[in-house]
Amino acid sequence: MKTKFVSLLAILLGLIIIIFPIMGVIGVSSLIGLSVLLMSIYLLVVGVTIIDYNTTGAILDLILGIILLLLSIGLIFNPALLGFLTEITLYLAGIMLIIVGLASLINNRTSRYGFYIGIAGVVLGLLYIIIGTYLANPIILGTLIGMWLVISGILKLMDR
Repeated sequence: MKTKFVSLLAILLGLIIIIFPIMGVIGVSSLIGLSVLLMSIYLLVVGVTIIDYNTTGAILDLILGIILLLLSIGLIFNPALLGFLTEITLYLAGIMLIIVGLASLINNRTSRYGFYIGIAGVVLGLLYIIIGTYLANPIILGTLIGMWLVISGILKLMDR
């Protein structure tokens, strides 16, 4: 039941991220902050749900979730922070997506599709860094994080 809830949560959050940037109502810092906030919520929920059987992975997910939560709150509520962190934020979000993908590889060793969830995180993180370097469009960058969440949710649902 917990796995199904986490999978559906990942799909829902991923779809919100993919759809929300298309509206284009909120500024760049808020879009990036929202993307990182939804990823942190997902990591915190996953960390709490797997703590019973994978303590190391749960602690890693919780630490990453807290770091991303603090970063997202700063980006959402302090637009001046984006001016300071513009370049760093693009690389940091991509690096965090790669780290989350590696954490998924570690956490989901027994899962049938866990390997693919981790690989998707690493590949999309690299794409995030490459695209962010040449094209700082928050719609595309937010969509990459949303794609990872949707892929993770679907693969977790298939892995009963």
